[in-house]
Amino acid sequence: MTTRPENIHLITYDEDPSVHRDTSEELSFFHNVFSGNMEAIHKNCDEHRFMDSSGVGVLSSNPLTNIKYHMVVTAAIITRGCIQNGLESERAFRMSDYYIRRLDNATTLEKVEEIHNNMVLDFTGKMRLIKHKRGISRPVTKCLDYIYAHIYDRLTLNDLAEYTNVSSSYLSRQFNKEIGIPISDYIRERKIEISEELLRDTDESILDIACRLSFASQSHFIQAFKTTVGITPKKYRQQNSVKKWN
Repeated sequence: MTTRPENIHLITYDEDPSVHRDTSEELSFFHNVFSGNMEAIHKNCDEHRFMDSSGVGVLSSNPLTNIKYHMVVTAAIITRGCIQNGLESERAFRMSDYYIRRLDNATTLEKVEEIHNNMVLDFTGKMRLIKHKRGISRPVTKCLDYIYAHIYDRLTLNDLAEYTNVSSSYLSRQFNKEIGIPISDYIRERKIEISEELLRDTDESILDIACRLSFASQSHFIQAFKTTVGITPKKYRQQNSVKKWN
């Protein structure tokens, strides 16, 4: 029977007699994610704080379902908080969707914790890069923005120098100095990052992924992927695919 609005005050909420923990620790955790504090988040994960049920609301009588619900809540808060703090919205939502899809297939508490920790470290790492980016020069900032917006294209140093209105030698030198790696390595790593998503979440062939990301050839893509990730694209898909494609 549906509760009438005028009777809403008659509902009792005392099925769970436990007292919820103070929100200060939770707020500190989210602040550390949004500020890119990798050290604090690593410590949180190492101490298994997510799995500590003391003072945490009971959302389901099933322990596995309960912890999954809590992770979905965490993902929603982190996603929107990171967007408010500078993470590109579509990227944030895609990250959230990916981890929740993985969560859906988890069958043990240990697997849920692993997915949760990977998620919070991933978001925190992205936020750390954003905070770092705010302290770099305008040409390098424009270069990073251009790379992200055109990651599927074939990107050259000359194209980037022309877009940022500086010489290629200056841009190359400043990028390496401020970001810590050469432009070509940065582009390759971002392309490989996108290819990992495609390998996990789609049934696109390795050749199609290589072409989509403008690698010179399939063999070039496989070599670059193995150099960056440590295994071949085929092996990565076998180990990480959310859905076992036919």
